[in-house]
This record gives sequence, C-alpha cells and structure tokens, in this order.
Amino acid sequence: MTGNTLLKLALLSALVIFGSENALSQDENWTHFRGSNLNGIAMTNNIPLRWDVSNMKWKTEIHGKGHSSPVVYDNQIWVTTATVDGKELYAVCIDYVTGKMIFDIKVFAQDDVIGKHGINTYASPTPCIEKGFVYVHYGSPGTACLRTSDGSVVWKRNDLKCNHVQGPGSSPVIYKNLLILHYEGTDVRYIIALDKATGKQIWRADRPAEPYNALANIGKKAYVTPLIINVKGKDLLISNGSAVCCAYDPLTGKEIWRVTGGAESTVPMPVAENGKVFFYTGSVNSPDGGTYTEMFAVNPDGQGDITRTNILWKKRDDQSHTQILTPVIKDGLIYTVSSRNFLMCIDAATGKELWTERLRSDHNASPVFVNGNVWFFSIKGEVLAIQAGRNYKVITQNQMDSGIWATPAFLRNSVILRTEKYLCRIGI
Repeated sequence: MTGNTLLKLALLSALVIFGSENALSQDENWTHFRGSNLNGIAMTNNIPLRWDVSNMKWKTEIHGKGHSSPVVYDNQIWVTTATVDGKELYAVCIDYVTGKMIFDIKVFAQDDVIGKHGINTYASPTPCIEKGFVYVHYGSPGTACLRTSDGSVVWKRNDLKCNHVQGPGSSPVIYKNLLILHYEGTDVRYIIALDKATGKQIWRADRPAEPYNALANIGKKAYVTPLIINVKGKDLLISNGSAVCCAYDPLTGKEIWRVTGGAESTVPMPVAENGKVFFYTGSVNSPDGGTYTEMFAVNPDGQGDITRTNILWKKRDDQSHTQILTPVIKDGLIYTVSSRNFLMCIDAATGKELWTERLRSDHNASPVFVNGNVWFFSIKGEVLAIQAGRNYKVITQNQMDSGIWATPAFLRNSVILRTEKYLCRIGI
C-alpha cells in the first residue's frame, strides 16, 4: 500500500472509532430535552414493545406537578416538579437501577407567582446534565446549578425576567462552557449565555424588534428550545421565535442570519438533517377565518436576512393551530402530530405529505426514533410505535395508567417514562 492509502485508512479507522464511542455515549446518557444531541434519536436498540407490569422495573411517584422530561447521567435521573400553586419549585433525583429517590430539593420558593396556561406547569422546562452537575430552569422564577454528588447548590439566579404570561417552556442547553437560556415574553425576548460554572452572564442577544411590531402582545411570546448545528465547520445556534427564526454564533451571541414569518407563541424546537433546517412558525390568522401554521425548510448557509433566498419550501397546515410537539426527522422523513391530532410523515426534500393518520388524543410529548421505529405519546397515556418509512405500519400500541406530557428518555435498552403522577423505567 502507498503512504497515502495507509493514511486514509488510518483516518477512516479513527472516524469509525470516534463514531462508535459517540454512539455508545448516546446510549449511556440522555442529557437534554430530546436527548444528548437534541434530536430525538435514540441509540439504544432493544426496547420492549409491550409496556406493562411484566416489563416495569420500577415505578416511583413524583410529588407535585411538572411536565419536564427526564434527563439521565450515570446512575441518576433528574426531573423538576412544583407545587400546584407554583410557590415551591423542586429538583428530584431518582436512582436509575432501583427507582428510589436520591434527592428531593426545594430549589426556589416564591410568594409572587407568575401566570400560566391551563395545560402548562410551573416545572415544564427540562433540566440538562453533565458529569458532576445538573442545571434546572423554571423560566423567570429562576435557574440553578446543583452538584449531582450531594445535591448542593453551586449557584442560583432569579434576576432574569420576562413576562411569560402563560408560563415557561424553553429548556436550557449546555454548549462548551456555556449554559444557554431563552426568555421569550410579551415584554422582552432575549437569549442569554451564562458561564455554567458561575452563572455569570457571558453574552445576551435580544430578538430583533421589527418582526414583532405588527403582532398583538399575546403573540410575541414563545416556548422554544434552541438547536446547535454545524455548517461548513462552524457551529450555529438555531433559535426560533414567534415571528423570526435566527441563527447565532453560540460563543458570542452574534446574529448570523434570520428568517421572518409566522406569529403567536411558537413552541417546537427546530430540527435538522442533511444540511437543512426545518421549523414551525407560530399560529397565523387566515384572511378567510381560522388559523394555520407553516413548516419551513431552510438552507442554513447564509448571512443576514435570508427569508427570500434560503427558504427551500413551505408547508401550510390548515388542520393545526399552535403546534406543540417537536417533530423527529430521520433518513429524509419528518414525523409529526399536528395540534388537531393528525399524525403525518413528510418528505424532507419536498415538503410533500406522504401519509396521514388521525389519532384520538392530543400529543404534547415529542416523538422519538428508536431502532427503526418512531414512538408517540398522548396526554391520555396512549403509546404508539410505527415503523419508520413511506408507508404507515403500526408496530405496537400500549396504554399507560395516566397521561404523558414529557418526552421519554430511551437508553440502555430501557425507557424512562414520566406520566402525570409517576416516573418509571421500562426495560427488558
């Protein structure tokens, strides 16, 4: 073999090894909302199709009320919860193996409670976790860093504010030495990066004002969690809002590009695959009455206002008002459920709807792709798994004993599932 051939083989081997280690780490830990890569794609491959007492490893009651999704690192599972009146905000840690409670920490107590929507909770943002530390966020009421070894508080902040009106929903994201938070209210809208070790501000980026000027106050808020992607070797923070989707340099907060469009309370995260970004607009009032949402497909390689140049397609959905869950995309297919309970598979290349099925109940938890199947979860506790592909095929259906609002974690051949009352582990 030539020297060049040997070098190429060595580089290929290094890439394969790195990829394998990365895949292993994704199966071992689930560190953010929708997983360690924020994409709703699990790396585990042996999930039980039947979810009942025969596969239930443990079931632990979680006090209070919260819709935050579980995050997992090593032997710990963390969720947040709150008293129904929102005056006490907690972080709860459960043992992965036994289901026993390790920590039950009152992180914040407050007398002046912010308002919220009837379907929201005071503990809806999902924590994020890394070795040694978990970061819990409750929107304007506060953010804190806790040590996972003993539950002690490293730092707290409750001075970052916005008028959520209907409660918080944006989850925090770890990026290198930063903790990135979104505050999207009727009064102010900004993204802020804190030093994750100290809680001190590193940068702040305010949303551009112009796209919001025409909106009613109630439509200016949003509940979005950002996505980190890499475009031509450069990381971008893709952050959607009710009137504009922006890409920022995650190290500095500098705006790189923006796409304007939509209105009214955007909720889902952006998703990305094969060099394209996909996101929902907020609810738009139709001139002929009613409301609709749109899904945009965007080429993220651009600068400035790319609304007229980089939108690849738009898909209007007249069967949806404000979209709640975040779709999952895999192998060029987008799987989603509209707010009017239509389960859809969309061709990511064209925006064409490949098939549609009507479901019985609302789906607020986001779907997860696991080993060739896509799992969906309803607020009435229905669990549906379909085979990923261009044809609709049901793999299994299960019924849990209470509603599911939080997106489950799939790892280590198990599911960490939060229902309205319980946290449980289902596995082989």
